[in-house]
Amino acid sequence: MLKTLLGDYPVTLALKRGEVGSTSVRFQFADVEVPNSAFKRVVRDLEFDVAELAIVTFLLAKAHGKPLRLLPAVITARFQHPFLVSTKRLRPEELEGKRVGQRSYSVTTATWVRGILAQDYGLDLSSVQWVTFEEPHVAEFRDPPNVARAPAGKDMTAMLLSGELDAAIVGEAPKDERIRALIADPQAAAERWREKNGAIQINHVVVLKNSVPPRVGDEVYQLLADSRKAAGSPALNPFGVEDNRRNLEVAVECCYRQRMIPRRFTVEELLQ
Repeated sequence: MLKTLLGDYPVTLALKRGEVGSTSVRFQFADVEVPNSAFKRVVRDLEFDVAELAIVTFLLAKAHGKPLRLLPAVITARFQHPFLVSTKRLRPEELEGKRVGQRSYSVTTATWVRGILAQDYGLDLSSVQWVTFEEPHVAEFRDPPNVARAPAGKDMTAMLLSGELDAAIVGEAPKDERIRALIADPQAAAERWREKNGAIQINHVVVLKNSVPPRVGDEVYQLLADSRKAAGSPALNPFGVEDNRRNLEVAVECCYRQRMIPRRFTVEELLQ
């Protein structure tokens, strides 16, 4: 029985409902409504044999020697351009010296957005005053010196509306009409990013504890692939090493350029 953390998505539903299965592998699915609320349990407590995990959290866990390996299965992916928001009329390159909120410095959405700001808008990330509200999932990770924790009890949206923050990187599209995407035409910007980089922006993947035998890992991957097929094999959920090689390389490069990991891991290293 494999203790498993896996959310409900189109590509996982067939597996979680038992519509695809195996005689040799059984799953004990954790009763967790929002998987990212349990990511600390994945990387700190090593509680799960099979787990959904944000790609940046996995890369940081790998950098700090956690006994986890990647399955080349993308559970969620999206372009993060719409999630840099502000109430002010700012351009991305005008964030120098500004206070920008984010849930945690090492969350995947924030990491992708900072990479976009540096790569496409020439922003010096060290010139921004980053404000966080949570600690990293990976306990060993240390925020850069220009990162400060918001006072206890503060809310990121409220700080944005009050002007205490100039901008913020959010997890979902804001419902308040006063808060708008800071990148003009974010969908078009995302398409340009995709064409330039030849990749998608991975969000969540699947990892295994290294104690899971390779043959069992292969079976888990095949079951996930069957579940994806039952969902119509969505393009934004690529499976397989070669179909994800460029996506993973770009994610690694994004973290490396921000000095979040000590070197550029190869794709093969991530699978070990």
